[in-house]
Amino acid sequence: MDKQQTQDQINALKKVLNQYNYEYHVLDQPSVPDAEYDQRMQELLKLEEEHPDLVTADSPSQRVGGPPLDAFQKVQHNIPMLSLGNAFNETDLRDFARRASQGIDGEISFVCELKIDGLAISLTYENGEFIRGATRGDGVTGEDITSNLKTIHSIPLTIEETETIEVRGEAFMPEKSFHALNKAKAANEEEPFANPRNAAAGSLRQLDPKIAAKRNLDMFSYGVGEWNAAEITSHSERLNKLKALGFKVNPEWRKCATIDEVIEFVDYWTNERPNLNYEIDGIVVKVDSLDQQDELGFTARSPRWAIAYKFPAEEAITKLTNIELSIGRTGVVTPTAVLDAVKIAGSTVQRASLHNEDLIREQDIRIGDTVVIKKAGDIIPKVVRVVENKRTGDEKEFFMPKNCPACGSELVRLEEEVALRCINPNCTAQLKEGLIHFVSRNAMNIDGIGEKVIIQLFQEELIHTMADLYRLDREELLKLDRMGEKSVANLLQAIEQSKQNSLEKLIFGLGIRFIGAKAAKTVAVHFETMEKLQQATYEALVEIDEIGEKMADSMVKYFSEQKVIDLLKELSELGVNMTYTGPKQSEGETDSIFTGKTVVLTGKMESFTRNEAKALIESLGGSVTGSVSKNTDILVAGEDAGSKYDKATELGITIWDEQQLKDMTED
Repeated sequence: MDKQQTQDQINALKKVLNQYNYEYHVLDQPSVPDAEYDQRMQELLKLEEEHPDLVTADSPSQRVGGPPLDAFQKVQHNIPMLSLGNAFNETDLRDFARRASQGIDGEISFVCELKIDGLAISLTYENGEFIRGATRGDGVTGEDITSNLKTIHSIPLTIEETETIEVRGEAFMPEKSFHALNKAKAANEEEPFANPRNAAAGSLRQLDPKIAAKRNLDMFSYGVGEWNAAEITSHSERLNKLKALGFKVNPEWRKCATIDEVIEFVDYWTNERPNLNYEIDGIVVKVDSLDQQDELGFTARSPRWAIAYKFPAEEAITKLTNIELSIGRTGVVTPTAVLDAVKIAGSTVQRASLHNEDLIREQDIRIGDTVVIKKAGDIIPKVVRVVENKRTGDEKEFFMPKNCPACGSELVRLEEEVALRCINPNCTAQLKEGLIHFVSRNAMNIDGIGEKVIIQLFQEELIHTMADLYRLDREELLKLDRMGEKSVANLLQAIEQSKQNSLEKLIFGLGIRFIGAKAAKTVAVHFETMEKLQQATYEALVEIDEIGEKMADSMVKYFSEQKVIDLLKELSELGVNMTYTGPKQSEGETDSIFTGKTVVLTGKMESFTRNEAKALIESLGGSVTGSVSKNTDILVAGEDAGSKYDKATELGITIWDEQQLKDMTED
């Protein structure tokens, strides 16, 4: 057989295997016995083994898992993967519908979809080929898990679509796969997974794709990020188009003309969810019209045109055997209930937050009580009430200590606060919690250093402050348990890499009271350097949009402390970046043609990548979105602009070519 004949045979096998795979995993209608599929697959594997140069990325053979990875690479989402706002009852759903109706003209219809309890993922296709798959991450930056996602048979490796398209969906583990996995773990005397969601997330974060391939994961597609498709005007049409392209779309979605129909759908699946062979934790409700979605827009955290209804929390009864105390990074002392293990909402619960002493007194919670617990939003366990008729008289009343259990300092209750707080700046528990926050994803994002590693480093007295992380010695690390040459090298590389983070990461990582990630970004953009921020007055801070009085007061007090001044000096001397390096507002932004304008980019450009053009426009006061609507001010069209160009023309929107963009930005 010559080369061309071999290629033709491989292509024929790939085509028939992809068809069998689609019928089995997407349509759930296999047309041939498993033995037939296996025989054809063996034929393909044999030919590819003999001719490795003919192996392609879209081959069904690639679903068995490639070689292990050293680490996951970071992926920037061009359009953020935002989370959804929550609704917990009928009133919340009607409020959502009312807000949506007030924000747009015309009648509204909705689409309801089952909220799959899995892991949000993004799939990118170029010229019809699956090139990258990523986790949601923090919504802006995820992790490249392409090799693992290729092992999911319901994800097509090729599609009939030449436009670049980013498909979004939920990877999950079916109940059958979950039970089989835990049975195998039990046979090997390994800790079982608590629920299918944890199992799916753990499987997709395996560095060895062959492990993920054995876990039999699945995926439902529910939307898109980037995609030029002018002929599609509604979310319901988009779901049908995704299905036509070969993606697995959950069949239980429904278009609803009124909010009453939405509530009827919610009520039905609240009762029927146990009959599914996968887990759901709610219903997602979306405005159907894409134009209306564009009109409604987004808040900083979520779209205004969608909401997630969360099923009522499950409750369980168990015994409260003890109350333990933990010290947070700001010194707050939090009591936690220790419980007899109980299964609730798919996972085993042994601890629940009691929040503060006032709540314990208000509910008269005692050690030894039988209590009712539930998971708020199916996530956070909390004690709901005491079952008083179960009391025997042996229960013990609990009293908060007068001194910090970690450092022995006297606990205080600050004005207008219910929580007790340790105000010793050298409290070991606070320092440890502060370091865990400092290395976390939204802060300095140091891969390889989690809570366990911080505790280990702390116990070995290798770190006491944030600056100590940048002084860690290779030889000292190698002496620690579970620290080999490779893990130490990766750890030190991640620490070194974190020195280049933009200023907002450091500000958030410092753990300043009331200063979250968004406020950290705001002040970083405004002041640009740590030195200027340290010198900022209360008056200068409160003048900034989104910075309130408590935030300003907290920052002024924080940066006036000598130990903070010394810490920042140390970090700077150790090479940690103290400057904002993200997109900057130009000094003359009031004169910029982009100020306050909404811009859409489409087509291919020679002088810019998409991200470079986006950053440039944002630095001049504009905002870049992914879809054309009546709110769009400028469309910048490169080669092969496609449907966005047509829609912009239809709406009478200003259209520039690449040269006009260059001219305007150079001016």
